[in-house]
Amino acid sequence: MPFLIGRKIKMDQMWDEQGNVNPMTVISAGPVVITQIKNKEKDGYESFQAGYDNSAKHISKALAGHLKDLGKFRHIKEFKKIDEKESYQIGDTIDVSAFAKGDRVTIVGYEKGRGFQGVVKRHGFHGGPKTHGQKNRHRAPGSLGPTAPQRVVKGKKMAGRMGNERVTLRKVLVLGIDKEKNLLMIRGSVPGNAKNILLIQK
Repeated sequence: MPFLIGRKIKMDQMWDEQGNVNPMTVISAGPVVITQIKNKEKDGYESFQAGYDNSAKHISKALAGHLKDLGKFRHIKEFKKIDEKESYQIGDTIDVSAFAKGDRVTIVGYEKGRGFQGVVKRHGFHGGPKTHGQKNRHRAPGSLGPTAPQRVVKGKKMAGRMGNERVTLRKVLVLGIDKEKNLLMIRGSVPGNAKNILLIQK
């Protein structure tokens, strides 16, 4: 079950053989290098740690000792071992050639942050009426709770920070790959802005 770390580039569109247009996201994916292998005996679970974007000028002494001259990676992420048949060694490289057109992948990323928002935008509230003595209440939340208990109950939908949350997309279709440029074309949209870091796993 190969995996990659990538960076969102842009959205585009692609036509298939039947003449249908498909919205797609272009991702600069990999190559990644295996930097650590975790197992149940020592760590309590099984996973692979991978490094991406070997262009960092400076890394900490502790990280340099951990990587053992594998590179100066800007991003180091961990992927849970899904299949028992998965076998990688430290120093192995994975690139887009491990994927193919028609594959279904899981993509994880952080959605766009929208800052502090009110209940109308955050939860889809309709707001108060525009007449019947109302003033400056068009986007207000309304009553916050009962007479007793005299507090706002947990889980109440209120204004607050919106976005910047981890999002997982499953069974996303791969429309194509470009081995020379390390590009992965994914059907539809993926979380985050351009240049957002994404985790991709078959």
